[in-house]
Amino acid sequence: MGRRAMTRPQPASDRSGRFGGLASRGRLLRRRGQSAPSPAADVAATVLRLAVLLQAGVSPARAWQHLADAGDPSAALVVSSIDAGMPLPAAVAAAGPGAWPDVAAACQVALVVGAPLAECLRGLAVALRDAHEAADDVRVALAEPAGTARLMSWLPLVAVGLGAALGFDTFGTLFTNPLGLACLAGGAILMVVAQRWTSRLVRGAHASDDIPGLEAELIAIALTGGVSIDRARSVVRDARASRAARPPTAEGVGVGLAPAPRHADAAREAGSYDVDAVLALSRTAGVPAVELLRASASHERHRARIDGRLRVARLSSRLLLPLGVCTLPAFLLLGVAPMMLSVMSTMSVSL
Repeated sequence: MGRRAMTRPQPASDRSGRFGGLASRGRLLRRRGQSAPSPAADVAATVLRLAVLLQAGVSPARAWQHLADAGDPSAALVVSSIDAGMPLPAAVAAAGPGAWPDVAAACQVALVVGAPLAECLRGLAVALRDAHEAADDVRVALAEPAGTARLMSWLPLVAVGLGAALGFDTFGTLFTNPLGLACLAGGAILMVVAQRWTSRLVRGAHASDDIPGLEAELIAIALTGGVSIDRARSVVRDARASRAARPPTAEGVGVGLAPAPRHADAAREAGSYDVDAVLALSRTAGVPAVELLRASASHERHRARIDGRLRVARLSSRLLLPLGVCTLPAFLLLGVAPMMLSVMSTMSVSL
């Protein structure tokens, strides 16, 4: 009798109350702005915990609920979306931008072809972790040259203050003398150009938000469900097309994505070519394509990490261009020229 009471189904009112509380928590997180893009490492950790729960025999909805009860904000958003009637892939995509639409695409592919979801999510968590480590490598390598460039961009303003500290009438010259006004305008324009040029160079060296080798991983997931290669590519294409747009915000309005760097488009084209080559090799050799695709995805992630390091290495020399073309001339116009004009005006008055 006691055991039966322990396993008695929970009343519907209690279940609705708990889900309602999670839904309220999800709305609160949205209002507080915590539905911002999650770092790839956080997404990978959540996906890995989810895979462990699924391998233990927990259903997907219950697994997400356990993660939400443990304090995972993204899981709380997924549970609230499921409670609102959204299917699982759409609910995962609504957990936030960043890597969540890719996780949703993997879930959709696995559900359509009947592939084991836990194993698929484990492989995807590894891909997310590798992508996060590659992005971290780029961020760490960018810290020094980007910081130096930002520091040097303020050098012309330091020169103005230094001239005034040395006793020169730099401010009076810049704001009252016609030549000083010309120097002020030219120096300000050069400073703005230098900052924008530097920001563009640094932004171009950053890693893209795309997961290297994702297409190969998704096709491998589809093939583990026992479908043909053509069917697998069709399912993956449909899943990625449905998740291409950013999930709507709490108000239901989509948020535009920032333009991806040009090297991201080149990486996607190279990845698509690699997938075609791997599938052609699989057909020709008559061997299963799953392991070939996963090896290709791993190699693509390694190549993305090396490409990121090379971009940062090239950036160190490219940052010298705005420094020499804009920052140093601005230093002369705002720092040296006003001091010379101040000395010349003082000499003319004394004469």
